[in-house]
Amino acid sequence: MTAIESRHNAPLAALIRLVSAEYGLTADKGFSVADPSLDRLSEVYRQNGAGYWVLEDDVGGVLGGAGLGPMAGYDGVCELQKMYLAASARGMGLGRGLALHVLQQASLRGYRYCYLETTALLPEALALYQKLGFAPCERLGNTGHNDCEITLMLPLS
Repeated sequence: MTAIESRHNAPLAALIRLVSAEYGLTADKGFSVADPSLDRLSEVYRQNGAGYWVLEDDVGGVLGGAGLGPMAGYDGVCELQKMYLAASARGMGLGRGLALHVLQQASLRGYRYCYLETTALLPEALALYQKLGFAPCERLGNTGHNDCEITLMLPLS
């Protein structure tokens, strides 16, 4: 796992588009695939309190990634963002490891809670979040992902 660099931008955006298409998460419905910053995530995650980590295979190919960013207007709360895994990387515990790494980084940055928005269209992700202890909560702020009908929160220790 490595912190995002500019060399990850194109393959990561391609992966997010591919996985989104696989699950029917179309840009017209307000999912992450519609974010105008998708092709420059290394710049987005340089902001204070943010971070993004990439899983690579043995030859540097992008297998997945996940990030965190501050929730505007909610002190001590970060958002788990853009967690995606290639089909070839699923079912091996890599998603769990990635999520745990992001949560650890959130704690190190002083966050007390981690919020996320997801959809029932991603049953594997939802199951993982529930196993990690995320519980239903009210929608926070305006992330622009209104078609993500499930909002979850996890207290960080």
